[in-house]
Amino acid sequence: MDTIFALASAQGKAGVAVIRLSGPLAHPAAAALSGAALPSRGMRVRSLYGKDGSRLDDGVVLTFQAPASFTGEDVAELQIHGSTAAVNAVMRCLADMDGLRLADPGEFTRRALENGKMDLTQVEGLADLIDAETEAQRKQAQIILAGELGNLAERWRRDLIRAASLLEAVIDFADEEVPTDVTPEVRQLITDVIADLQREAEGVRIAERIRTGFEVAIVGLPNAGKSTLLNALAGRDAAITSEYAGTTRDVIEVRMDLEGLPVTLLDTAGLRETDDHVESLGIERAKKRAEAADLRVFLTDDPKELGVQLLEGDIQVHPKSDLRNSPDEGISGKTGQGVDRLISNISRVLGDRTTTHGIATRERHRIALITARDALSAAIVVLESGPDLYDIAAEELRTAIRALEALVGRIGVEDLLDEIFSSFCLGK
Repeated sequence: MDTIFALASAQGKAGVAVIRLSGPLAHPAAAALSGAALPSRGMRVRSLYGKDGSRLDDGVVLTFQAPASFTGEDVAELQIHGSTAAVNAVMRCLADMDGLRLADPGEFTRRALENGKMDLTQVEGLADLIDAETEAQRKQAQIILAGELGNLAERWRRDLIRAASLLEAVIDFADEEVPTDVTPEVRQLITDVIADLQREAEGVRIAERIRTGFEVAIVGLPNAGKSTLLNALAGRDAAITSEYAGTTRDVIEVRMDLEGLPVTLLDTAGLRETDDHVESLGIERAKKRAEAADLRVFLTDDPKELGVQLLEGDIQVHPKSDLRNSPDEGISGKTGQGVDRLISNISRVLGDRTTTHGIATRERHRIALITARDALSAAIVVLESGPDLYDIAAEELRTAIRALEALVGRIGVEDLLDEIFSSFCLGK
């Protein structure tokens, strides 16, 4: 097993930089740099030296003994001054040591997975936490990282193993009279798991939106003030504004944090009939993005003039309130009138939707949950046919168990690992 090392903190000048080592030579390598033996687990303030005895830097050396470490291996961390020169000098010394190599992206976390320190859902939760930009994303990632989805999967798995063992006991003693009818208990175990699986699968879409972001499209006629409103919401000139119709011809996206929720605002082309080929392409694209958006804000006095149907949750506001006699009824990106109210309405609508999300956050999770649910539904049907078909019901239960094991990364996910870990930095 190679010993790996990498910069675990961000690149560039900082107060402190952290260099992490993991593997059988982690402690000896750290001891060689510090010029003295280190405890198997502990912290020491040491000066670090190169092979020629030159002083590289002063820092804190932390050691962790397997298996009580992040990776499950012997681990050392060097906390040194965060100058580019100091980091490079220490990294060069480590690279020159026999048996050490620079880590691949995500290799520390991959070793944690392989050594049973994390399951695959926790790995995904860690990736989400590193990428989290909003409070909602942070909270959701922490739940996954804490192993809540893995704990659920393990509970379902135990119940299904119990159900399968009851059926197989009947199969094993088919020539003898079994004193208890196991069907009611098996049916109840399966039914309870199906209900949980269905609930989690239904919540994946919203949970995934929290992870990747909601899309809110601003829709209206040309010159309705869509781009001006987008700029007001973004707090900068993200879109070109003009008194000429058809200025916006492509979808302009601005990512924001609205009360802890990740939101991408879409400024779309004004909807109208036009002979301009390029503008018509922009209008067609605007309609498609608006249809696919999670929420739409209509800047119009009459939605019918846009030729688009309002859906439940869509927000309609009267545009350019600064030009009206009763500005309180509308919105103006130019003066800011009604902008705070619009932000509150968007946050409220999206916040209400997040109450239905579960713990599962990815399409991979949903597929595993649906696969297990379908197998269990088939098992229920077979179960009602009596003991003669218990072997088929037991096989359906095993199919469901394998789906749950794939969910947490126990089986059948090797082809996913390279893709998942490629998103990690070298030091994670």
